Amino acid sequence: MERLLSQSMLALPDRCTVRQTDKSSELMETTSKKSIGQKLVKDIGGKALWSLERLIARGSSIPDTPFISEEHFPWASRLEANHELIRSELENVLSQLDDIPNFQDISTDQVSITRDDNWKTFFLYGMGYKTERNCLRCPETTRLVESIPDMTTAFFSILSPGKHIPAHRGVYKGFVRYHLGLIVPEPKELCRIRVGDEIRYWEEGKSMFFDDTFDHEVWNDTNGTRVILFVDVKRPLRLPARLMNDGIIGIVRRTSYVTDAKKNQEEWDQRLATEKGRQTSPDVVAQE
Repeated sequence: MERLLSQSMLALPDRCTVRQTDKSSELMETTSKKSIGQKLVKDIGGKALWSLERLIARGSSIPDTPFISEEHFPWASRLEANHELIRSELENVLSQLDDIPNFQDISTDQVSITRDDNWKTFFLYGMGYKTERNCLRCPETTRLVESIPDMTTAFFSILSPGKHIPAHRGVYKGFVRYHLGLIVPEPKELCRIRVGDEIRYWEEGKSMFFDDTFDHEVWNDTNGTRVILFVDVKRPLRLPARLMNDGIIGIVRRTSYVTDAKKNQEEWDQRLATEKGRQTSPDVVAQE
């Protein structure tokens, strides 16, 4: 079962592999090498995981709908009340935008939906793994996301003007996705998300919950940058579905889908620290 679920995490849409930078070219080659194996496990592994999703849906204590009311998640009001505090830490992060990786630089599977430099991610947590360097830069935001029951992932999701994320679906129904609007450019009608057949708009300081296993798509057709706090939490479930979900998520954390992303984040942080160290070294200062 563990092997099958590990394989199923690779059961994502076939990868688009056109990239622009040298690092991206290397990523493209690596992704291409994986694609044959991914195709072989896609049908078997994907069907196995999606069969379990039906059990998750039956055991859900919240509606199985594209968007979900925040009344099921009372902790959201605490983040809304502190959204200005979160934004102040975000603005410090954005002052060094070039230091923030593209989503596909961390999670290479994302090349199926993004291949440019217009979707950046500043991770605090990824599937339960803490990004220490980033959390130290945003201590209040970290404190708030760590207070969220059953939080697994949290990051700032940064979309450049004109960015479109094409239609796709999430890997597994055992999560609920949360967005807190932090920077939402006007007009808001041009900065939107579709989940299933419904379209909604972010608002600064307001919460949005949805099930990402419904087909969804994002547009930022404004001239400004859109930033949200992006959080995944475990779906509220009744027993025994809750126990099953905990077990599946535990397995997912050990798959290459997650561990490769963790490694990529650590390597990015190490390279960045090395570069910053060189820029502030006595020799560099003397040359300047």
